[in-house]
Amino acid sequence: MVPPDLEEQAIQSQLDNGPVPPGTEAKLSIPAGREPGDSLAEWEELQRRLQEQGVQYCLASYVDVHGVPKAKSVPVNHVKRMLSGSELFTGAAIDGLGQGPQDDELSLWPDVDAVTVMPWEPTVAWAPGCLHLHGSPYQMDSRVILKQQTDRLRERGLILNLGIETEFFLVDSSRGRPEPANPRDVIPRAAYDVAGLVEALPFLDELAGYMNQLGWDVHSFDHEDANSQFEFDFSYTDALAMADRATLWKLMTKLVARRHDLEVTYMPKPYADRTGSGGHFNMSLATVADGTNLFATEDDARGAGVSELAYQFIGGLIQHAGAICAVASPTVNSYKRLVKTGSMTGYTWAPVYISYGANNRTHMFRVPMGGGRVECRSVDMSCNPYLTAAMMVGAGIDGIDRQLDPGDPIAENMYQKSAAELEGMGVKVLPRTLLEAVEAFDRDAGFTRDILGDELAEEFSALKQKEWWSYHNSVTDWEYDHYLHFF
Repeated sequence: MVPPDLEEQAIQSQLDNGPVPPGTEAKLSIPAGREPGDSLAEWEELQRRLQEQGVQYCLASYVDVHGVPKAKSVPVNHVKRMLSGSELFTGAAIDGLGQGPQDDELSLWPDVDAVTVMPWEPTVAWAPGCLHLHGSPYQMDSRVILKQQTDRLRERGLILNLGIETEFFLVDSSRGRPEPANPRDVIPRAAYDVAGLVEALPFLDELAGYMNQLGWDVHSFDHEDANSQFEFDFSYTDALAMADRATLWKLMTKLVARRHDLEVTYMPKPYADRTGSGGHFNMSLATVADGTNLFATEDDARGAGVSELAYQFIGGLIQHAGAICAVASPTVNSYKRLVKTGSMTGYTWAPVYISYGANNRTHMFRVPMGGGRVECRSVDMSCNPYLTAAMMVGAGIDGIDRQLDPGDPIAENMYQKSAAELEGMGVKVLPRTLLEAVEAFDRDAGFTRDILGDELAEEFSALKQKEWWSYHNSVTDWEYDHYLHFF
């Protein structure tokens, strides 16, 4: 352990942006409480490897409560110090970290296994990690929250495999209101449109190439239902790694698009008369020992193609669907996507009801054709992937522990059901606004506080209520158009 006087000098030196006192750096490389498995030799090897690859800077990174990445840039010759937790952050400057200007700084401990050279900017490496306060994991850090939930699974010999269907719009906002980036991409039914896809190919191909360089194995990409809207499908991995990937993917996609004079938006519903963008979560539980998919079965009496464990997991998701929705669809705009109609193809392809089925896209939860996994269709790309995944894991564990039965899968078109039919089926409506979602989040306090912790649950609720009332208290163009001269 570093002597207290040297440790205090080193911390103060970091705060003053000065050099670490001579003889202190090596001792500080492994501070008390650093995650098991890390070692000075491993850190030195990583620094050497990054230098050989031509990396000049490493971003010690985490996300705020919205899932937006934050970082300090560290010269590569100081990577070893960075890995020891040298980079300090003032939490009061960041949404959702619950600190004031009087509080001590947070230390970022990068995950050595997650350090990634940015293929589109190869002189820079990205080092996601977990925030710590006084040597302990900080309980309002999103990555810490997800790790705690995945650790609960590992204690049972399980991992959550997660795949995210990433959707986005290319827009031109130079005239104020966004318009499709491609002015020729105007057909009313644009799903799988070849011309729109090929015209965007220079950007899409570059992006796909970088994803494959990262080992993400792009399966396909396509033109989606709305104009200048696209989706990428790529390989799943464990939940923490996928949340890291989603964070890096959003950053990469935005910055690569700008090189092509394009602008990406992850706003769920930028156009009132077009389909919105989702970020569907595809989930399955597997064994840590050999990766066996425990959701897969060839013997399912209910016909969806998943195991009893999967049904219990779905039961937990349904039990906590309202609270999940607040985190998975976390903006005012998210709920303009979660409606029955509002696209030129007739349906929005977004869920409205807390229900599940087999290969049926009108539910919040779907078991895709072939079985072996469950998809949550309410998620959109404005979510924080760490917190959203944590909520899914926690709900699934609750369903398993309580052996919750979701009932039989529903094969019917939920968009066509009347209120009376839904009541008879025992199917509830998803929150219709951000306020309703936050109220559902607060009502399920025993669950949300168990997953996020008391402080983060309270902070999230307060931020989202503030967001809702800021929107609600504004007077919109729609109101002027309809009411200004009407009466």
